[in-house]
Amino acid sequence: MYAFPLLLCYALAPAEILICLIVGAFVVHSAICRDWSWVRQPWFVLSVVLGADIALASAATGSVHAVVQSVLLLRYPVFVAAMAFWILSDSKDRHHLARAYAWVAMWMVVGSWQQYLWGRNIMGYGRWEDGALLGPLWAPRAGQALFMTAFPGLMPVIISLTQRRTRGGLLCAGGLLVLLILTFLLISQRMPTLLFLFGTLCLALMVRPLRLPFILACVIGMGGIAVSPVVAPQAYNKLVISFEHQMHGFADSPYGMLFIRAGVMVSDHPWVGMGYDGFRINCPNPIYFRGLPALGIPDGPHGGAPGCNLHPHNYYIQVATMAGWPGAILFCLVVIAMLYPMARGLRAHRGAEQMVMCVLAFVIIWPLQSTSSFTTQPTAGWVFIALGWALAATRKGCDSGHTGADIPDKGHMGQGT
Repeated sequence: MYAFPLLLCYALAPAEILICLIVGAFVVHSAICRDWSWVRQPWFVLSVVLGADIALASAATGSVHAVVQSVLLLRYPVFVAAMAFWILSDSKDRHHLARAYAWVAMWMVVGSWQQYLWGRNIMGYGRWEDGALLGPLWAPRAGQALFMTAFPGLMPVIISLTQRRTRGGLLCAGGLLVLLILTFLLISQRMPTLLFLFGTLCLALMVRPLRLPFILACVIGMGGIAVSPVVAPQAYNKLVISFEHQMHGFADSPYGMLFIRAGVMVSDHPWVGMGYDGFRINCPNPIYFRGLPALGIPDGPHGGAPGCNLHPHNYYIQVATMAGWPGAILFCLVVIAMLYPMARGLRAHRGAEQMVMCVLAFVIIWPLQSTSSFTTQPTAGWVFIALGWALAATRKGCDSGHTGADIPDKGHMGQGT
């Protein structure tokens, strides 16, 4: 289990195998213990219904392969249940996993700065063609890996440091935040950077002592962007110039083209969608080279076949292309059903771990973002481990432990909180 962060960085096939082994072992464990309480969880029931809907939509396309893949998607909700009800039910196990995440996060930081300073990483690779740093990896996934490891691994430490209410604690917390923000800027992957800032902002709104270090770190980060044309021109081009161009002409940007193509598919197949992997298969079909007049987007090729990708870069749109609007609604219900017990558990126990994992779960399934596919590694591993971890940390009757400082209720706050 503790090898997951490294496997998701360096060995995707073994990571998928480990997920399947945990799923199988959990089912056997449930049968031996005669404990199937997890199958009655609302989010799990809705996940099964969603999987059945995707399978039926895939059957409508006549593809046996798509139906099989749709059925196999059910391994992920079972894996989330295994994390929440078995693997991570003990706070000691969650604490050890957090330490593993923290070490991998620091490895990403060191590897990114090493590549920036030396020009090539430890594997001999330079920057990606779009200017992004690879860190200690061979593909542009360092931003995602850093976000998904630093948030659960280092943010509880940062919160605990701020809760000491000492100058040294605040300086250490601020220093860690500055290091992480500057590293994200160097890596130059916009979405992980924005998600980290968004998540940290949410935490700062919940934890008052975190606000000053966060504000100072953001100010220093803006200073880093200001000097980046000189010290890191590739990062400036990707973070500022490219982002500005995409926002000014979003419909003609690579992401805008994908969203338009997906929107055309959903408008043509609103009830059953295109089945599993339907977007990838049908994206090059000229019949979908149209616009969305209802949204003010005129007809046109909008990238044509060369503008296609494996998925539409958004979880909600991906499900909509698979199973139409009914599938998208079911997916939204699954999200709500997962967040509700987390929020309820957070109200009962506002520890650092609980706050961090709830915010992480909220941020990674935030609808307004560009994402990878949630059906493949490493994204599936990062997302479903985080969701299971958050459910475990906030589950009633679960060992909540003391992995970070508890945040007192407002009624018991002393002066200065």
